[in-house]
Amino acid sequence: MTASTQEMADMRTYNVVILGIGFLFIFTAFTTCGNIEQTVVKSLDNATFTGSGYHSLGIIYGVFSLANLLALTVVPVLGPRFTMFFSGILYSGYIAVFITPSTWSFYFTSVLIGIGAALLWTAQGYFLLENSDVTTINRNTGIFWALLQCSMLFGNLYVYLGWKGKTEISAIFVHLLFFYFFFLIGKGSIWSCILATILCLFRTKTILLLSICMAYTGLELSFCSGVYGTCIGATTHFGDEAKALIGISGIVVGFGEIVGGGLFGLVLKNSRFRRTSVVFLGMVVHFVAFYLIFLSIPDDAPVVFHTSPLHTPVFIAMLCSFLLGLGDSCFNTQLYSILGCIYMDQSAPAFAIFKFVQSIFAAMAFFYSGYVLLSWQLLVMVVLGFTGTLCFFVVEKAQNTLAESHSEHYSGSCE
Repeated sequence: MTASTQEMADMRTYNVVILGIGFLFIFTAFTTCGNIEQTVVKSLDNATFTGSGYHSLGIIYGVFSLANLLALTVVPVLGPRFTMFFSGILYSGYIAVFITPSTWSFYFTSVLIGIGAALLWTAQGYFLLENSDVTTINRNTGIFWALLQCSMLFGNLYVYLGWKGKTEISAIFVHLLFFYFFFLIGKGSIWSCILATILCLFRTKTILLLSICMAYTGLELSFCSGVYGTCIGATTHFGDEAKALIGISGIVVGFGEIVGGGLFGLVLKNSRFRRTSVVFLGMVVHFVAFYLIFLSIPDDAPVVFHTSPLHTPVFIAMLCSFLLGLGDSCFNTQLYSILGCIYMDQSAPAFAIFKFVQSIFAAMAFFYSGYVLLSWQLLVMVVLGFTGTLCFFVVEKAQNTLAESHSEHYSGSCE
């Protein structure tokens, strides 16, 4: 490798690290906000405010899914860097609403942040692929994912320290909390051809099969980032610490995400530990978590405050948080990896489809989460998770067979 080639490789790695740090700032605010949003909204002493945290998150992910087509036309024109900067401004507006909440602004900024999310993640896909190739896509995905998921630590730690020992959330604390989030985001932060490519990809067997796995990541995204934290806060047998445990749960989910991203993106890169092994592990740890949650959390916890019939130790709830994060990283890192390998020349449409499917199922889950009992939500995720894993296996096997039959044309593996 020549000196100039090495310098270019180092610059690409640097770009990926900076990308991850920028997302760390933005999602320290947004992910923590989503985790506590329903609890905060239920605690507001405001007769004129009638918003629902679940409905807001449902709107965000619904608009997100529809806005992906818009993003595909905007990002090539504005460029990924400016697009991500503009998206950060939209995220800031959503956080700012909580400082002085009103129902109309709450839902209006939910629409805006849905558009911002589509722009942000499409630009992120562009930028990540610009700085990767077949030999580095898995490593770069792991670096980005681990840095992104560090966002689960800091905001949730602030929530834990602020809510420790509190059964009611004061307006002053809410204002301070969202001022802090607003500051963090400020720091972080063709038509016919594209449409034809998307429609063409959507008709392929590969995308159709992977869409089942993408859909599962949408359901478990809503559960990890909004529903489970609300359930912990609503489980009264955890005592006066229940609200503070929402923050600890978010931190532990973040540790699981970081461990998964670092382990499977950076450490286990050999061909003996294939993507299918990582996805299978993700399915197993999620199913273990779902079973423990079924046993330890009241069935109506997503809807109302309740006392669990089983006085489960807090350790079990936190173990489930870790398993949820670890499993989520297994699925997401490997979907990024396989899409980056298969569609290196069509990265924007492929990642747009991923985010479209994921976000539309996340939106559906957020809308029904406030009305459907916990056991039914877990059952839906088990069925879709098992089916999605099988579909991922089929795609991976087909790609490995294709790679082996054309091995004389390959200079590197796509594992």
